[in-house]
Amino acid sequence: MLSLRLPEDIETRLERLARETGRTKSHFARAAIVEKIEDMEDMYLAEKVLDRVRDGRERALTSEEMWRGMDD
Repeated sequence: MLSLRLPEDIETRLERLARETGRTKSHFARAAIVEKIEDMEDMYLAEKVLDRVRDGRERALTSEEMWRGMDD
């Protein structure tokens, strides 16, 4: 269970969206959180890979190497 307070302008926008679409505020809040978490996970994983590349623990492929691997 999660409870949070939203700024009044965001709450108003969320209420309007829910009313105009026939969906609940929870529906849109949940969808927004899921989308943002996915973005944050992608960013976190990309930063970890970049750290390994910078430290020499992992090698990045050139586009030529990547495309060559697609032919297999």
